[in-house]
This record gives sequence, C-alpha cells and structure tokens, in this order.
Amino acid sequence: MKLYANIPFMEKINCHKCTYYFVTWEAHQPHGCKAYGFKAKFLPSQVVLSSSGAPCSYFTPKKSA
Repeated sequence: MKLYANIPFMEKINCHKCTYYFVTWEAHQPHGCKAYGFKAKFLPSQVVLSSSGAPCSYFTPKKSA
C-alpha cells in the first residue's frame, strides 16, 4: 500500500506527464499549470496539495505520440 499525503492508494502525480504542465523558463518560477493558471518554484501538484490539502483534480495524461 502506498501513501501520499496520508491518502491510501494514491500515486504521486507527475506534472511532467500532464497536458496542463508547462515550463516557464523563468529561473524563480520554472513550473506552470495551465489548468490552475499559475507559475511556481515547485511542481504544480505539490503546490496544489500543500495549499488545498487535496491532490490535483485536473491531472490529464499527455497523449502519446
């Protein structure tokens, strides 16, 4: 059983594999989320979890080529 933020059976969300993730190229805020509309120093899924206490609800896997 894996634990993530004290929620059993929850896998860590990998923003790099999400449709809404983007790289900002800003040194102080290198990560961005189009769904939530913000840029951050940390991965958006970590910011969402720490601020709301719930895992990201907009994660959508990128379509494979």
